[in-house]
Amino acid sequence: MEAWLASVLALFALPRFGLTTLFVAAFISATLLPVGSEPVLYGLLRLNPDIFWQAILVATAGNTLGGMLDWWIGYGAHEAVDKYSHSKHHTRALEWLERLGPKACLLSWLPLVGDPLCAVAGWLKLPFWPCTAYMLVGKFLRYVTMTTILLSAFPG
Repeated sequence: MEAWLASVLALFALPRFGLTTLFVAAFISATLLPVGSEPVLYGLLRLNPDIFWQAILVATAGNTLGGMLDWWIGYGAHEAVDKYSHSKHHTRALEWLERLGPKACLLSWLPLVGDPLCAVAGWLKLPFWPCTAYMLVGKFLRYVTMTTILLSAFPG
Protein backbone atom coordinates (compact mmCIF):
# COMPACT_ATOMS: atom_id res chain seq x y z
CA MET A 1 0.00 0.00 0.00
CA GLU A 2 2.81 2.40 0.89
CA ALA A 3 4.56 1.76 -2.43
CA TRP A 4 1.34 2.48 -4.32
CA LEU A 5 0.79 5.72 -2.40
CA ALA A 6 4.39 6.79 -3.01
CA SER A 7 4.03 6.13 -6.74
CA VAL A 8 0.80 8.16 -6.90
CA LEU A 9 2.41 11.04 -5.02
CA ALA A 10 5.45 10.88 -7.30
CA LEU A 11 3.15 10.93 -10.34
CA PHE A 12 1.55 14.18 -9.20
CA ALA A 13 4.68 15.73 -7.71
CA LEU A 14 5.21 19.48 -7.98
CA PRO A 15 6.62 21.10 -10.08
CA ARG A 16 6.95 18.36 -12.71
CA PHE A 17 3.16 18.01 -13.08
CA GLY A 18 2.20 21.24 -11.34
CA LEU A 19 -0.93 22.28 -13.23
CA THR A 20 -2.10 18.68 -13.56
CA THR A 21 -1.68 18.17 -9.83
CA LEU A 22 -3.53 21.40 -9.17
CA PHE A 23 -6.40 20.37 -11.45
CA VAL A 24 -6.75 16.96 -9.77
CA ALA A 25 -6.55 18.47 -6.27
CA ALA A 26 -9.15 21.13 -7.15
CA PHE A 27 -11.46 18.53 -8.70
CA ILE A 28 -11.21 16.18 -5.72
CA SER A 29 -11.65 19.03 -3.24
CA ALA A 30 -14.95 19.97 -4.91
CA THR A 31 -16.36 16.52 -4.34
CA LEU A 32 -17.71 15.53 -0.97
CA LEU A 33 -14.23 14.39 0.12
CA PRO A 34 -12.62 16.62 2.77
CA VAL A 35 -9.56 17.70 0.77
CA GLY A 36 -8.37 21.28 0.21
CA SER A 37 -6.73 22.49 -2.97
CA GLU A 38 -5.47 25.83 -1.67
CA PRO A 39 -2.20 24.37 -0.29
CA VAL A 40 -1.44 22.88 -3.72
CA LEU A 41 -2.22 26.19 -5.42
CA TYR A 42 -0.11 28.11 -2.92
CA GLY A 43 2.82 25.70 -3.27
CA LEU A 44 2.68 25.82 -7.05
CA LEU A 45 2.66 29.62 -7.05
CA ARG A 46 5.55 29.78 -4.58
CA LEU A 47 7.55 27.72 -7.09
CA ASN A 48 6.20 29.45 -10.23
CA PRO A 49 4.84 32.93 -9.42
CA ASP A 50 4.67 33.82 -13.12
CA ILE A 51 1.77 31.40 -13.75
CA PHE A 52 -0.66 33.04 -11.30
CA TRP A 53 -3.60 33.42 -13.70
CA GLN A 54 -3.02 30.06 -15.39
CA ALA A 55 -3.05 28.38 -11.99
CA ILE A 56 -6.19 30.26 -10.90
CA LEU A 57 -7.97 29.21 -14.11
CA VAL A 58 -6.87 25.56 -13.81
CA ALA A 59 -7.96 25.43 -10.16
CA THR A 60 -11.28 27.07 -11.03
CA ALA A 61 -11.87 24.63 -13.90
CA GLY A 62 -11.08 21.57 -11.77
CA ASN A 63 -13.18 22.77 -8.86
CA THR A 64 -16.11 23.70 -11.10
CA LEU A 65 -16.03 20.29 -12.81
CA GLY A 66 -16.04 18.69 -9.36
CA GLY A 67 -19.06 20.82 -8.46
CA MET A 68 -20.76 19.70 -11.65
CA LEU A 69 -20.14 16.10 -10.61
CA ASP A 70 -21.73 16.90 -7.24
CA TRP A 71 -24.76 18.30 -9.08
CA TRP A 72 -25.14 15.05 -11.03
CA ILE A 73 -24.70 12.97 -7.87
CA GLY A 74 -27.45 14.99 -6.24
CA TYR A 75 -29.65 14.64 -9.28
CA GLY A 76 -29.58 10.88 -8.98
CA ALA A 77 -29.87 10.70 -5.18
CA HIS A 78 -33.61 11.12 -4.56
CA GLU A 79 -33.98 8.00 -2.43
CA ALA A 80 -31.08 8.82 -0.12
CA VAL A 81 -32.31 12.33 0.58
CA ASP A 82 -35.97 11.35 0.91
CA LYS A 83 -35.31 9.54 4.18
CA TYR A 84 -34.34 12.90 5.75
CA SER A 85 -37.17 14.88 4.20
CA HIS A 86 -39.20 15.03 7.40
CA SER A 87 -36.58 17.07 9.28
CA LYS A 88 -37.46 20.70 10.09
CA HIS A 89 -33.97 21.87 9.06
CA HIS A 90 -34.13 19.89 5.83
CA THR A 91 -37.45 21.47 4.87
CA ARG A 92 -36.22 25.01 5.62
CA ALA A 93 -32.99 24.46 3.69
CA LEU A 94 -34.87 23.11 0.67
CA GLU A 95 -37.30 26.04 0.71
CA TRP A 96 -34.37 28.46 0.86
CA LEU A 97 -32.59 26.74 -2.03
CA GLU A 98 -35.75 26.61 -4.13
CA ARG A 99 -36.33 30.31 -3.50
CA LEU A 100 -32.77 31.27 -4.48
CA GLY A 101 -32.56 28.85 -7.39
CA PRO A 102 -29.23 28.52 -9.24
CA LYS A 103 -27.88 31.68 -7.54
CA ALA A 104 -27.44 29.57 -4.40
CA CYS A 105 -24.54 27.88 -6.20
CA LEU A 106 -22.54 31.10 -5.78
CA LEU A 107 -22.01 29.78 -2.25
CA SER A 108 -20.39 26.58 -3.55
CA TRP A 109 -17.03 27.95 -2.42
CA LEU A 110 -17.96 27.75 1.28
CA PRO A 111 -16.17 25.13 3.36
CA LEU A 112 -18.29 22.17 4.56
CA VAL A 113 -21.58 23.32 2.99
CA GLY A 114 -20.53 24.37 -0.52
CA ASP A 115 -20.03 20.94 -2.04
CA PRO A 116 -23.21 19.42 -0.58
CA LEU A 117 -25.01 22.55 -1.80
CA CYS A 118 -24.11 21.59 -5.38
CA ALA A 119 -25.43 18.08 -4.80
CA VAL A 120 -28.69 19.41 -3.36
CA ALA A 121 -29.05 21.75 -6.35
CA GLY A 122 -28.92 18.67 -8.56
CA TRP A 123 -31.36 16.81 -6.34
CA LEU A 124 -33.78 19.75 -6.65
CA LYS A 125 -33.22 19.60 -10.41
CA LEU A 126 -32.24 23.25 -10.54
CA PRO A 127 -31.10 24.15 -14.08
CA PHE A 128 -27.66 22.59 -14.70
CA TRP A 129 -25.97 25.31 -16.78
CA PRO A 130 -27.04 28.31 -14.66
CA CYS A 131 -25.89 26.38 -11.55
CA THR A 132 -22.57 25.67 -13.28
CA ALA A 133 -22.13 29.35 -14.17
CA TYR A 134 -22.74 30.45 -10.58
CA MET A 135 -20.39 27.72 -9.28
CA LEU A 136 -17.72 28.96 -11.69
CA VAL A 137 -18.01 32.57 -10.51
CA GLY A 138 -18.02 31.65 -6.82
CA LYS A 139 -15.07 29.28 -7.10
CA PHE A 140 -13.05 31.70 -9.26
CA LEU A 141 -13.52 34.50 -6.71
CA ARG A 142 -12.54 32.14 -3.89
CA TYR A 143 -9.31 31.13 -5.58
CA VAL A 144 -8.33 34.71 -6.43
CA THR A 145 -9.11 35.90 -2.90
CA MET A 146 -7.51 33.00 -1.02
CA THR A 147 -4.39 32.94 -3.19
CA THR A 148 -3.89 36.69 -2.91
CA ILE A 149 -4.26 36.49 0.89
CA LEU A 150 -1.88 33.51 1.18
CA LEU A 151 0.76 35.06 -1.04
CA SER A 152 0.53 38.35 0.89
CA ALA A 153 0.61 36.69 4.31
CA PHE A 154 3.46 34.30 3.45
CA PRO A 155 5.59 36.11 0.85
CA GLY A 156 8.33 33.50 1.02
